[in-house]
Amino acid sequence: MLFVCTGNSARSPIAEALLRHHTAEGVTVTSAGSRPKTHLHPNTVRVLGDQFGIDITGLQPRHLDTLAGRRFDHVMTLCDKARETCPEFPHHPRRTHWSIPDPAPARATDRATYPAFQRDAADIETRIRHLLPVLTSTND
Repeated sequence: MLFVCTGNSARSPIAEALLRHHTAEGVTVTSAGSRPKTHLHPNTVRVLGDQFGIDITGLQPRHLDTLAGRRFDHVMTLCDKARETCPEFPHHPRRTHWSIPDPAPARATDRATYPAFQRDAADIETRIRHLLPVLTSTND
């Protein structure tokens, strides 16, 4: 499973961490961005720790190009820009799109954006729970 958003600093790392958490690493999952930031947004780390007890302090954003040639069964885009720019992958993975708003608009403070991170994390959590039966039936 590959989760893709533009910066790979908020939505896609949240989705990656939540899916890994719910599958106890039974599903291979990663995330990447079409224009990755240099580091995770601080609220990404904070919301996953606060709401789910997940520590991702060592995770770094990565560019989609670093995954060229890898095989994925599922590619999930999490923002409209990523959907438009996401490349084709070999073996024609199942592609799905979740349009999730950016929780960290430019020039907003970390404190001001934290509620948006909480909403996005809760939304992604709900979507991941609905995705789990699809993934487990695919892996059988």
